[in-house]
Amino acid sequence: MGSGTWVHVGTLRVLAIAALAPVAQDVVVAGHDQEEVGLLIFASPAGCASVCPDLSRKRLVGAARRCTRAQPGRTGIARARAQAPGSSTHATRALLLSEPPSIDANEITDKGYINQRAVLARRTAAVADLYGKPVPPAVIMLTH
Repeated sequence: MGSGTWVHVGTLRVLAIAALAPVAQDVVVAGHDQEEVGLLIFASPAGCASVCPDLSRKRLVGAARRCTRAQPGRTGIARARAQAPGSSTHATRALLLSEPPSIDANEITDKGYINQRAVLARRTAAVADLYGKPVPPAVIMLTH
């Protein structure tokens, strides 16, 4: 973070995925040189469909955003924040990505894991949106 506080990305990532289950397939933690921790969320189509049965594949991001802002997304986020209230232990904003991680762009490793650095490097526009001022409508504020 910009404050110099160390963020335990691996732990935060696991907590965020659990908090956003089943909506999030995976998350990437952002916030280097920022005052807040943010999440780039790769939505799970099956998970979103289980929470929002009216889900249309064409409208995955919009539906996932509704699901994340509603229960159980809000409950999971609040629970995760209560367990780790420090500014470096939870995210305050999130952005759902419309494009899944790309193996061709090295966003997924040979073993199937997300490559945080590659995602952040490839998706600089999404990171800029995540921290935009004023906050863009697509960004989900997780502070409430």
